[in-house]
Amino acid sequence: MTRTASTGQARTTAHRQSIIVSQTDLVEALTTKLGAKLVAFIVTRNVSTISRWKSGQDAGEAALLPLRITYQVIQMLEGQEADSTIRAWFMGSNPQLDDLSPAEALRDGLNRETLAAARAFLAGG
Repeated sequence: MTRTASTGQARTTAHRQSIIVSQTDLVEALTTKLGAKLVAFIVTRNVSTISRWKSGQDAGEAALLPLRITYQVIQMLEGQEADSTIRAWFMGSNPQLDDLSPAEALRDGLNRETLAAARAFLAGG
């Protein structure tokens, strides 16, 4: 399989996983990987709200969308990057996002742009 084919398959798998993961597993995975404060920042909520969502309180689809995109990006990056690099990528200024961090971009609803920035990062940019 070529690198392009395997990259495309990884993106498809990441997308599928982001759709089928339960809310509690989603929030648990994100807080483990990024920390509750960063997850709360992305959805403009406080850490106690994130804890309630992790315990099963319904977050609602509007709040879950940026979390599912965040999860999808993490799934894409995990195959090639260390956890510390993934966290740094979400927090750091990104030239693909007009120097916003991916966390800020997700907070601002720039989902497609964030996915494109993740693909660019994986391609070496």
